[in-house]
Amino acid sequence: MIDQGTIFESHRLAHEGLSVRKIAKALGLSRQTTSTYLADPRPPRPRRPRSSQLDPCTDTSAPMWESDPKVSAVVLRQRLAEQGCTGGRTLVRQYLPRVRPAAPQQRAFIRFASAPGVQCQIDWGPFGSMADGSTSRKLYCLAVLACHSRLLYLACTHSQRQAPLHRCLLNAFHFFQGTPQDLVHDNMRTAVLERHGPLGRFNEHLLAFLRPFHITPIACQVAQPQEKGKVEKGAIHYIRHHFWPLRTFRDLTDLQAQAQQWRDQVAHVSVHTTTGEPPMQRFDPKARRPLPELLPAGRDTVQAKVHTDVSMRFDGNTSTVPPWRIGQSLIVKADHHHLTCYFKDKVVTTHLRGWQRQQRIELPPHREAAHKHHRRYGYSQEVAALIALGETAKRSLEHLATANEPLKKQVKKLLALQDDYGPQALLDAMQRAPLQQAFGAHDSENMLYQEMPPQRQQPPVRRKQAQLNEIQLEDPALADYDALVIKRTRA
Repeated sequence: MIDQGTIFESHRLAHEGLSVRKIAKALGLSRQTTSTYLADPRPPRPRRPRSSQLDPCTDTSAPMWESDPKVSAVVLRQRLAEQGCTGGRTLVRQYLPRVRPAAPQQRAFIRFASAPGVQCQIDWGPFGSMADGSTSRKLYCLAVLACHSRLLYLACTHSQRQAPLHRCLLNAFHFFQGTPQDLVHDNMRTAVLERHGPLGRFNEHLLAFLRPFHITPIACQVAQPQEKGKVEKGAIHYIRHHFWPLRTFRDLTDLQAQAQQWRDQVAHVSVHTTTGEPPMQRFDPKARRPLPELLPAGRDTVQAKVHTDVSMRFDGNTSTVPPWRIGQSLIVKADHHHLTCYFKDKVVTTHLRGWQRQQRIELPPHREAAHKHHRRYGYSQEVAALIALGETAKRSLEHLATANEPLKKQVKKLLALQDDYGPQALLDAMQRAPLQQAFGAHDSENMLYQEMPPQRQQPPVRRKQAQLNEIQLEDPALADYDALVIKRTRA
């Protein structure tokens, strides 16, 4: 390596017309060295291979680079630090160009700024799919960005339909503690139904949702993403390259929890490149308009019929309801976590929402009620009236077949004994019957006749329709009513 003075002298002698041989002899250099520096005053230096702090982490970092060649140096350095690897961001950036593809040529645009509380930009971003058991559902992320402060709200969902959009926007307004004046979005079907050049027709459902908040929707021109570049680059791109890479999660709830933690601990406390301030410090909640008192629900709403298996269908799953709702049409409303069924504005039941498909979601009270409902309609009216007396009557009915008499005749005889002697006396006779091996209705009649005379009551009025005369009513369980009154009093 020669100094700059020697290089300057060699070029001066060459300019005077001396040959390479004479210049080399005058300066004490070899002819090859002289030729090299005459051709290029700053030839590349031969570099010896040097060890790097990332060399021990090659086995760890190689799978990360291969899985996502576009991963940023910041995210990759965070993941390597979790594995115990040392090295700064500069070393990681020197390694990334070897695996990262060349960026396409970019266009130039004019930047614009908005005052606090004036504008929010929203955009959906697809993030592949999520496996939940044997089911795979598409995964989306809605980003809502406050344009002045760059404060970010993100929500992970399985759908971009109207109700999830309204629900996410409502949660974003709660997060921002107010509403903006303008909402900038692209031409998605849930916002714009028709577009012809600069003219557009907004979705009526979106207008109805934004009306209580007094928010003006602003749709971007077709194929002009730079009109909402803050959320395109500052939110979706930021989430995709700084939150999403090299991350694992169990389900949608776990993913949302990780996203909120990253938002609060990384995105909102990092100094923004454009504003030069962390978004949390730049955000001013007083600049936003307060939320109205009456807020829209923002839930998925469908009408579902209750089938004979005491369940209704919703979002690929079946959920149980009380059996007395069979054949009725219910209004089903669902958010990210719960599913509620209504009948004429009255809550019928509530389930936790499941994202797997082809699942049956049951509640134990519904299953028990279905068994009781099945047993009740599996018996005749006479047998059901006797079973309503209790377990003693039920066990006595099971032994009627040993009396070698017609079962229907015995059941009617027991009901007549109940009318003549009262239900308690009949139950006492049924309880003593197994001790005397007397299971027939006539045996119970003999025991009752020996103890007390029958109560001669006025026979009921007979109707012309035979079906009305066969109606048997169960005696009410007064203890159940007492328990209900006590429960309401304590509440």
